[in-house]
Amino acid sequence: MIDIEKILPIWKVESGTMISMQGDKTIAYELDLPEFGTQSAQDFEAGHQAFVKAMRGFLPGTIFHKLDWFTKMGVQADSKRAAEGMLGAASEKHFAGRPYLDHRCYIFLTLQPSGRKLSSSAYSNILRKSIAPVELKDERLFQNFMAACGQFERILADSGLFSLSRLADDELAGTANKAGIIEQYCFLLNRGQQPVIRDIHIKDEIRVGDKHVELYTLADAEDLPALCGSRINFDKYSTDRTKYSIGFASPLGQFLDCDHIYNQFVFIGDTQHTIKQLEAKKLRLQSLSAYSRENAISRDACNDFLNEAIGQQRLPVKAHFNVLAWSDNPIDQAELKNKVGSAMAQMDAVCKQETDGAPQVWYAGMPGNEADFPMNDTFDTFAEQATCFFNLEGMSRSDGSGLRLGDRSYGRPVHIDLFNAPMKSGLITNRNLFVCGSSGAGKSLAMNHLLRSLYEEGTHCVTIDIGGSYKGLCDLVGGYYFTYTEDNPIQFNPFYIGADDVLDVEKKESLKTLLLALWKKDSDNYSRSEYVAISGAINLYYEHLAANPDVFPGFNSFYDFLLSEYMEVLQNGDVKEKDFDLGNFVYVLNPYYKGGEFDYLLNATENLDLLNERFIVFELDNIKSHEILFPVVTIIIMEMFISKMRKLKGKRKILAIDEAWVAIAKSGMAHFIKFLYKTIRKFNGIAALITQEVEDLISSPIIKETVINLSDTKILLDMRKFMNKFDKIQEVLGLSDKAKTMLLSLNKSNEPGKNYREIFVDQGGQSMHVYRNELCLEEYLAYTTEEKEKMKVTEYAARFGDIAGGIASLAAEIRLGKSVL
Repeated sequence: MIDIEKILPIWKVESGTMISMQGDKTIAYELDLPEFGTQSAQDFEAGHQAFVKAMRGFLPGTIFHKLDWFTKMGVQADSKRAAEGMLGAASEKHFAGRPYLDHRCYIFLTLQPSGRKLSSSAYSNILRKSIAPVELKDERLFQNFMAACGQFERILADSGLFSLSRLADDELAGTANKAGIIEQYCFLLNRGQQPVIRDIHIKDEIRVGDKHVELYTLADAEDLPALCGSRINFDKYSTDRTKYSIGFASPLGQFLDCDHIYNQFVFIGDTQHTIKQLEAKKLRLQSLSAYSRENAISRDACNDFLNEAIGQQRLPVKAHFNVLAWSDNPIDQAELKNKVGSAMAQMDAVCKQETDGAPQVWYAGMPGNEADFPMNDTFDTFAEQATCFFNLEGMSRSDGSGLRLGDRSYGRPVHIDLFNAPMKSGLITNRNLFVCGSSGAGKSLAMNHLLRSLYEEGTHCVTIDIGGSYKGLCDLVGGYYFTYTEDNPIQFNPFYIGADDVLDVEKKESLKTLLLALWKKDSDNYSRSEYVAISGAINLYYEHLAANPDVFPGFNSFYDFLLSEYMEVLQNGDVKEKDFDLGNFVYVLNPYYKGGEFDYLLNATENLDLLNERFIVFELDNIKSHEILFPVVTIIIMEMFISKMRKLKGKRKILAIDEAWVAIAKSGMAHFIKFLYKTIRKFNGIAALITQEVEDLISSPIIKETVINLSDTKILLDMRKFMNKFDKIQEVLGLSDKAKTMLLSLNKSNEPGKNYREIFVDQGGQSMHVYRNELCLEEYLAYTTEEKEKMKVTEYAARFGDIAGGIASLAAEIRLGKSVL
């Protein structure tokens, strides 16, 4: 046994630089890569070219080391979210322990001092019993190196695909309570894990504590694929019309399901010196070609390499790639070679397990010790080809708050901020939302989930629905649910003013609009005198209420007021019938007065304070074809929401119109939808429209010209049923080819044993992601739209006193097998 202090190759860390015993200086960056599944073929090519350009500025003797660290972890339950209610606790319990592959990426740039002897498998510091520091000072060379690193950082950042942050001293060397990157590598510590010292064995195998480490390399040109590129097709998500792209090296990244580190080394030498050496090698092979066909083939290959280097101005480099995989489970360890070999086979490469030289390679992969890499384990190539083997995809990122969805690969919960952060960053310019998907794709489940998330954040949610999709959630949060039945018809009271409300201009205008709509079939066919007369009637009616506090505000008392006091006012004012025909007015409005056919509609005595109610659902299925009720109810809803918009200062509001927009548009409210989408942004609001009618997308001018153009956020679900119409849909929705490829990949290869639907989120045409919408059983029972399941939830809610208790009990019985849906 040798104390690690004696052969630790890092001498010291200062000013953000790791200095090795041999005088090598290394700086480190943490790199944020684009999220997995969000890049098109053009994006991969742009990322590839960015790395090639960035490496061209390196000084001779620079070593580039990219380290992608993948660790199997389990989801940790959030106690704060679990305390938010029954659904919050159930969802946290559902996802707790869910395995996923955590990813972090680092770049280490090393400057070797001039004259440093190159290492090999036979000449490595790990073979020595101790190392003494050799300090070499060449400040000017280091300054030039730092300038080149700054240029490298700027080129990658300017690509718009990557962001780098340089690691400081504590992040490199660690502190008493937090392990630095050097310590994490030596002892294979997970992200955020407390520092712990483990024995390291390298004699017959590499073993760190109880973790058995295997090393698989791509270090010989004969083992490399014949062709390489920035991307490859991923058949599981591709269709006949679209080819889904993943990174060329992604099989060794997110798709390699085990604890592993993917190391990518590129050694930048002196280009002219390299070419001179190759010219000499070509001449030697030429002289020996007569003795062996292999020499002739090698001569031709060397000649081709030189022609490409000089003719196309390539940057010749040496490269090495390896996968360092480990496991503390003997069963998993036996599978490591199969997993890594299969991953390399997807790249058309040959997997080689390194044994004798493994300790030297592992040792040289230690951050700050890249210059001790055994050069006999590298191969000659160009920067363009070496960069193809870089992993260019990272894990899905979570915003910390917002809608809870799941990443596509593992279902790890991620919270997506759809509105606040994108507005601040300029990604979107409005918060409007458009949701579309074929029947059964999961639109209602997704919207229920979104509305619940917004409600828990304090948003006022108003939903217009046809089909009863939001009854369970409305009951669960204690909201108002308006629907029409013969026994319990829908009722409102637009004349009622709540304790926190006032009779202002907005309230008066909404009442005028309503009364004119009730009187005139087309609200535009009224005269100025009629408008003034109705305005006067409203003002005098509220003065009458103030003087008579025992009179209950409502349409009945307003009608009585018209027939008594207001009639006298008109007579005393000598108002002509041609200017305002009160008799015709009260005759037309008589069906809404007590004893009339619709006397219930405007005289409600319950659920009056809609302004301050935060969750309201209007279910209009039974009246969507009613020529009188539907237009009136629609006007009341719209005016109520406008009141929320203007009066609830600083509060978020959303109006979600689910499948009801066609009927609303036919009822003369198309202008309201246009108005809403154009102005709601100024009032901190969200307009959301949900539809499954693809023909409407193509033919409706309202959707094409207003809703889609003014909805910067689009949530689209499975549309493969409309594959033959998709070109028109793509044109109407303004989707790029990248978005089309991602959208048509939905639900093509869902994880077996998991019940979820995938959704595509497009924000501003720039940020595009595919997520899982996976619900725990309790959430599904609250959101379900299946009639049989809704009836069962209602039955259990009645049995256990409330819907929350009913859902919890039903879910428990289902898990125990005592009940089935």
